[in-house]
Amino acid sequence: MTEETKTGRPQTAPAVSVVGPGDGETIVLGSTRMRVLEDGSRTGHRLAIAESVLAPHTQGPPQHRHREHDEGFYVLSGTLRFTVEDEDYDAAAGTLVMVPPGTPHTFANVTDQPAVMLSTFTPDLYVQYFRDLQEVLSGGRPLTPEANLDAMSRYATEPATERGIDAA
Repeated sequence: MTEETKTGRPQTAPAVSVVGPGDGETIVLGSTRMRVLEDGSRTGHRLAIAESVLAPHTQGPPQHRHREHDEGFYVLSGTLRFTVEDEDYDAAAGTLVMVPPGTPHTFANVTDQPAVMLSTFTPDLYVQYFRDLQEVLSGGRPLTPEANLDAMSRYATEPATERGIDAA
């Protein structure tokens, strides 16, 4: 049964979204700048997409796992080091890394050059996490390991215990 049949009103088709260069919401987290291209509001919360620029020698988050969403990373330029469980992968431009729910992972830019990646979140659950971290920083509070872990916990994410949590 269609929505039109159930309600008697025509169903509105989703609107096409076009985000041009320089458009989108910007989130700055230390030496990482993220541009949210789709926060899930136009995809029925099925998908979110963000572009991130990591400065040289930028450490990523503590190793963690998501209970409810897949996370994808497509390296557009530079090289990023992904640590998945206890394996390190140096991902150059053109590399896609897909992380399913429950898999411990983190990433970093260990090089002398900036790196740019496109991230996907399916569903869109994790975008608000980055907004929460920016709010901590913009409020003048330090982004402590405790504040980071507290934010993670609100979005079905937990630290990995195998590797990296002691550095959190």
